[in-house]
Amino acid sequence: MSEETPVDRFKLALTGASRAIAQDAEIEVNWTADAPSSTGQTFRVPMPGRSIPQAAAMQARGYADSFALRLRHHNDKLHMRNAPADPSARACYDAVETVRYEALGSNHYQGMRANLDASLEARVASDPITRADSPDGVPIPTALALLLRERLTGQPVPETAQFGVDMVRRWIESKAGDDFEALADSIEDQKAFQKLSLDMLMHLEMTQAERIEQPPEESENMDGDDETEEDETGEESGQEPESTEMAAEPASGQDEGESEAEGENSDEMEDGEEGQEGEEGMMPVRPNRPWTDIPDSFDYKVFTEAYDETVVASELCDDEELTRLRAYLDAQLKGLQGVVTRLANRLQRRLMAQQNRSWDFDQEEGLLDAARLARVVVSPGQSLSYKVERDVEFKDTVVTLLLDNSGSMRGRPISIAAISADVLARTLERCGVKVEILGFTTRAWKGGQSRESWLAGGRPQHPGRLNDLRHIIYKKADEPWRRARKNLGLMMREGLLKENIDGEALLWAHNRMLARPEDRRIMMVISDGAPVDDSTLSVNSAGYLEAHLRRVIEWIEAKSPVQLVAIGIGHDVTRYYRRAVTIMDAEQLGGTMIEQLAGLFEEE
Repeated sequence: MSEETPVDRFKLALTGASRAIAQDAEIEVNWTADAPSSTGQTFRVPMPGRSIPQAAAMQARGYADSFALRLRHHNDKLHMRNAPADPSARACYDAVETVRYEALGSNHYQGMRANLDASLEARVASDPITRADSPDGVPIPTALALLLRERLTGQPVPETAQFGVDMVRRWIESKAGDDFEALADSIEDQKAFQKLSLDMLMHLEMTQAERIEQPPEESENMDGDDETEEDETGEESGQEPESTEMAAEPASGQDEGESEAEGENSDEMEDGEEGQEGEEGMMPVRPNRPWTDIPDSFDYKVFTEAYDETVVASELCDDEELTRLRAYLDAQLKGLQGVVTRLANRLQRRLMAQQNRSWDFDQEEGLLDAARLARVVVSPGQSLSYKVERDVEFKDTVVTLLLDNSGSMRGRPISIAAISADVLARTLERCGVKVEILGFTTRAWKGGQSRESWLAGGRPQHPGRLNDLRHIIYKKADEPWRRARKNLGLMMREGLLKENIDGEALLWAHNRMLARPEDRRIMMVISDGAPVDDSTLSVNSAGYLEAHLRRVIEWIEAKSPVQLVAIGIGHDVTRYYRRAVTIMDAEQLGGTMIEQLAGLFEEE
């Protein structure tokens, strides 16, 4: 029996504390390399590392404490009942509710206060408020939540967000200062706090003045909810909770969709709008629009390639972190790996069936034919018989797996894509088929250095692609699987997945394949929708990236020796690719990849 490690003991203590706070004996705490989250009674918090440094341990405790306080003091049905429809207002509504239940723990327990402060510091560090340089760039949900927290707990605004909050402090306090006082008096009562929160949003002009009131019978039920609030919380905990991360994540998806729909009308985007309109973009929502015809005058441009990069995965983080991320990936998908491996074995049998040996018998030289030795024994005068193996008529093949590394793939889709690519690479290698695994994303949200150069150059009209590309090589075609397997863990790294420019990624992967010597070249694209880059789409015509992607695909399918197949996760990619399938559940990915590859191999 293996000895219990300090990390195991820390996890056990964390689980016990969470159960005590939430008053729920069924809570489980697991480690994650993804964003911390909770689903029902399962909490996923960042692993502090083998040495468990104090700062990392406090962050993990803070996330676990927040999730436990939510179960204890938050009623999802009550929260959803009057939630605003507007995404920006909804982001504020969710953020102040998080402040409420975290303040209950912070005010009652000094140790919990320190933990919650540590997790807040981690959340704020990646928030656009830390990069805002004008009031327009400050995300209001974050600033509002931090100011309310200051009033409810007496804790100052984190230093990294102080400058951003100060730019909008006077405006918020002039409109909602009195509401802060009333909210502080109602912190123990979720229903009263909710009503006051909606009043505050009206004062901030984020919701309409006339708000739909609850019907009498509904109001009576709400009173009942109040009495049984803690009981219902436990029953409803199986629902997916709202993220406790600060800021306007719920609004970012709308911003991306709006930027594409607005097209040329968005040309006057101000510098400060970058932070507010989705720079964080941690969970972008993909548009799933109908085809837009490519205009005859279509001319795809790139503003600058100076900041683009093609990088090997191992260069983006150190070896120790890659090892840890790979361990996370393996731990998360133990059950799935068995299913995908069985499917991969089926593919291997199909491929090997096409490589069956064929022999020419009764040859003068070659390998001794043991099956014909009997006739030599019976008639010693007979000469020995030899056999010669025929050349195998199986095309030398290379397969490229091109993985969408955009923010909307975050979570289970990117995990399953990574493990499926891993198992396929191992399987095809056993069959003598070389595999290259590539990923594509951008270096920054909202344009990065390319956009800064465009702004410094006077904002020329229709600049073309306006972001810094990041193309990642996880496994080279000639690289053994065992040497590259650790690189796939990089996809689990927080902050890697950003925006996606599919057309240029296809050309990059395609050109790498054309340089290969193999007779057959197959490219499989794994994506979950249309190309999305907010910076590019805000200053060019609507559908600019989609049009380029369509032209690239048509050219590859019509004129290139590369066989192209695509798998869409949750979005229809058949409108882009002639040979494509769409799956609604990411867990179908492994089997679908294998079936598509098998079909290509079996074609004449």
